[in-house]
Amino acid sequence: MLPGHEPTTPFGRRPLSLGMMAAQAAAKACPDDAVGHKWRIFRDVTEAKDHLAVSDRALAVLSALLTFHPETALSPGSPLVVFPSNRELSLRSHGPSPATLRRALAQLVAAGLVIRRDSPNGKRYARRDGAGAIARAFGFDLTPLVARAGEFAALARAVRAAARRRLLLREEIALHRRDLSKILALAAESGWPGPWAALADRFAACGGMPGRTAGEPHLYAAAEPLRALRREVDKWLPSLANATEMVGTASHGERHHQNSDPDPADDSERCPRRGPAGAARSDVAPAPGQPRPLPAPVPSSLPSPLPLPMVLEACPDVVLYARDGIRSWSDLAGAAEVVRPALGIGPDVWEAALAAMGRDHALAALSAILQRAESIGAPGAYLRDLTRKARSGRFSAWPMLFALWRQRRRASSDGPSGPLRVAEVDRGQHARPLGGGAARASTFC
Repeated sequence: MLPGHEPTTPFGRRPLSLGMMAAQAAAKACPDDAVGHKWRIFRDVTEAKDHLAVSDRALAVLSALLTFHPETALSPGSPLVVFPSNRELSLRSHGPSPATLRRALAQLVAAGLVIRRDSPNGKRYARRDGAGAIARAFGFDLTPLVARAGEFAALARAVRAAARRRLLLREEIALHRRDLSKILALAAESGWPGPWAALADRFAACGGMPGRTAGEPHLYAAAEPLRALRREVDKWLPSLANATEMVGTASHGERHHQNSDPDPADDSERCPRRGPAGAARSDVAPAPGQPRPLPAPVPSSLPSPLPLPMVLEACPDVVLYARDGIRSWSDLAGAAEVVRPALGIGPDVWEAALAAMGRDHALAALSAILQRAESIGAPGAYLRDLTRKARSGRFSAWPMLFALWRQRRRASSDGPSGPLRVAEVDRGQHARPLGGGAARASTFC
């Protein structure tokens, strides 16, 4: 290094500022054995650019300045002054205009990221010694990047932590809004007892989803009323589910025991014999002196309608059997035409279920049977039993859906090792029949 005074003030009309003096003081205090990886430092500076008040264009210029230093490691013990011409610096900065380049350099100097080491005439150049090594250079000193590397790393960690908190808050808000909207819509459609109208008004008062640029305080303010509303809704769901179970299962005088024989052909053998008119009649003979009982009448009014989103949420396996997804009951009916033969359910059993239950409840029952296929030995016989209950007005798909819905909810809270499994579908072929084995089918709670 040639002896001489090291420049500390800018050339021309540029004034000296306190920020420049602070950057020079930090550069002088940096120990000679300090080492920093220039691209890691640049990444930290990029993440903390809002705190450092530098623009994207200024970061592009800083990246170009770093490319003029031949080494990846920055150390104050070696020359850290780069002296590119404006033309070369502009080319490596993706071609900004001269005015934009000057503004970007001024931002870097004001933020204390680089120090101007201007020559007497303001030009950037280097003087070399007799051996050809650089003895003195005039340009931009990169020493502040090494001196403040720890500060930049801490700022970057704080920015990443704040971004993660915002992400988690946005996820929480989105999940609360989705769950509350579907539960409240189901309550409105089904006429559940409880303060559901007031809860729906509170949900509407919570407003929409915050914008993507919303800050952390705004997200906290949006999440808190949704948390309180979700706690209030969860207080009513268990009692409502229990009440629905009691209504749906009060008619089950005995527990249904299903034959676990996996052969679907046996289902036709277990069908009740039909008379000349095609009506089903009981295999049990009436007591002496008693008239033969008439066939059970089909109820005149069908059960309450089912919301399709709840059916798909409780029975997601049926979606795998739809070619283009399920967006309506007609799409679900198309998927049922694939599911029915896959489960070994004959067309006569399915037509009887449609006539007794109605289309929506029959499709919901078939979707629930598919969801529980591994524990139901003979799906055809199981659906036939549900059809007999529907003819006598003792069947509703609500308890089945609630049981599966609660099971999926528990499984999602337990993690991916929950008890639910997705049905397997052969690639390019129809779905394989599910179920079988020696498993016993348990009734829906």
